[in-house]
Order: sequence, then structure tokens, then C-alpha cells
Amino acid sequence: MKNTFIPSSENSQWFVVDAEGQKLGRLSTIVAQVLRGKNKPYYTPYLDMGDYVIIINADKISVSGKKETQKLYRRHSGYPGGLTTETFKALSTRIPERIIEKAVKGMLPKGRLGRHLYTKLKVYKGDKHPHLAQQPQKLNMS
Repeated sequence: MKNTFIPSSENSQWFVVDAEGQKLGRLSTIVAQVLRGKNKPYYTPYLDMGDYVIIINADKISVSGKKETQKLYRRHSGYPGGLTTETFKALSTRIPERIIEKAVKGMLPKGRLGRHLYTKLKVYKGDKHPHLAQQPQKLNMS
């Protein structure tokens, strides 16, 4: 009898990425692929095959062109007239982690699987993170 190989996410790894000097879009696509598990030979679209990713130095991310002043981030409080609009520059001084989180979340699948994969992303403003016990490896960005 032949048995079908069913991959499991038990052997997921932890990776750390330094966002200093990185472009937002390039970093986000690589991180989204690792979270999804597309870098593994046994990738399965409907299963969680991805790894955990820690991004440090989120406040030192860069964008090209005039995106610092022209790119807008919107959020709504739920009340009438509760729409708040903020530029990239203003949001990066206030909450720089949210910029990377929104970019990566938009590249993940929508639905239950995407929400679960998003929990494996950890973003921090400075160069310190509380995940040293997991022994994260440096992610190759090429």
C-alpha cells in the first residue's frame, strides 16, 4: 500500500529580518512568501506550511519616489465621519510597525488561512525582540 504524504507545520522555523535600508515592497513580498511557505518544496496552497518571521528596525524602512508624502493610510473608527487619513511619513513617526504589517497582510490570502498566517509575523520598531529563545536565523533576502 502506498501512503499519501501530508506535510505538517510542526517543523516551522523562525527567521529574523533587518528592515534597515530595505524597500517596503521588496521586503514585504519576500516575507509574505516565507509566511505562506512558498519557499519550501512541499508547498501546499490550502495548508499552513509557513515559518515565523521577525522584522526588526521597522522605523528605518524606506520607500522610493514621493511615496513618503503621497502614500496614504486610511482607517475608520466605525462612527459617522470617522475616517482618518495619514501619510506614510506621519505614520512612520507614530507607529512604524503598522506600515510593514499592512503591506504584508495585503499580500497574504484573504480568509481564515490568511488571518492565521498573519499571526506568525512579528514586527518591532528597534533592533531588540523578545524571541531569542526560538533561536531565529537570518533570512536571506535574495
